[in-house]
Amino acid sequence: MTLQQKDNFKVLMVLGTRPEAIKMAPVYKALAQADGIHVELCITAQHRQMLDQALEFFEIVPQYDLDLMKPGQTLHGLSAAILLAMPAVLDTAEPDLVLVHGDTTTSTLAALSAFYKQIPVGHVEAGLRTFNLAAPFPEEANRQLTSRLTRLHFAPTAASMQNLLKEGVAEDHICVTGNTVIDALYWSLDKVRAHMPAQAAEAAALLDPTKPLVLVTGHRRENFGQGFLSICRALKRIALEGNAQVIYPVHLNPNVRKPVFDLLAGVEGIHLIEPMPYEAFVWLMDKATLVITDSGGIQEEAPSLGKPVLVMRNTTERPEAVDAGTVLLVGTDEERIASEALDLLSNPERYATMSHAHNPYGDGHAAGRIVEAIQAYAGVEI
Repeated sequence: MTLQQKDNFKVLMVLGTRPEAIKMAPVYKALAQADGIHVELCITAQHRQMLDQALEFFEIVPQYDLDLMKPGQTLHGLSAAILLAMPAVLDTAEPDLVLVHGDTTTSTLAALSAFYKQIPVGHVEAGLRTFNLAAPFPEEANRQLTSRLTRLHFAPTAASMQNLLKEGVAEDHICVTGNTVIDALYWSLDKVRAHMPAQAAEAAALLDPTKPLVLVTGHRRENFGQGFLSICRALKRIALEGNAQVIYPVHLNPNVRKPVFDLLAGVEGIHLIEPMPYEAFVWLMDKATLVITDSGGIQEEAPSLGKPVLVMRNTTERPEAVDAGTVLLVGTDEERIASEALDLLSNPERYATMSHAHNPYGDGHAAGRIVEAIQAYAGVEI
């Protein structure tokens, strides 16, 4: 990393969704304790309630809250709102570095806003790629666009670094750190294992401890419509044919809720519950036998807990766990989802192979590596 001498180096972290809050919480805490660094947090509240829950759990209070979430908000409207609101924050905060995460609309538009002000950008979880702009949508485009605007690239894995190098990013602008979601997960596990969250207790009351637990999440835009209908049919088969119980915190998006409740409400062995705070979800993930998801972050978290993961997508920007054997891509095909899940639930040898596979995403010290790289860039003597 290029050194530049700077007194009172100021970092403005910008995030808008619960996954960003979870993954950036360890970085914020580490920066707040770092020598020579002053950190402030701006939230766009691209997601409101779920973001607030995560920040409360991690005991983080933002200095700037743009409160931009609106019912039925489009990508165009949200993008415009962020771009219009950020200049005032940047003018007030006067940061030396704007730090964003991953692949959200908030990340890309905050990075663009910083670029327009000629403020360097740091990108946590940089270099993930599917090379398919349609999947995941719009996240793959957001990742690529943000990389073009970034000065400091914090790549979670060596494969992510290679993606950036192939795109012409200078090697001394990249730092391989591991993924901060593992830092957050380990911190959270200590808390939830010591004290069961209230929402977890409510979920636990629904469950039969003698049956395997299949934890499901699904929300991706590219699965709306026929994809979710197929997913729901597969989940019904898993519950009825696998002597399993399925618990599904159902996303608030009506494109998800309608097919899920139409097809699965009242089905024996399936528990449809409201979205859970992060800490309660971590408790459930810790108790699960198998995880079925279309999420990105869960592909990293669940393997750290020894949970096999079936990913309801045809491509993934996180191929490392697929290569390691702990994650399997099953798309949205009913037969594939059901058959793979039922086989894992009935085949102890195959289950053990997947659950004991190496997790390539980190050791829980990614935030510290990010802070050290920022200190080096800022010329902080430590």
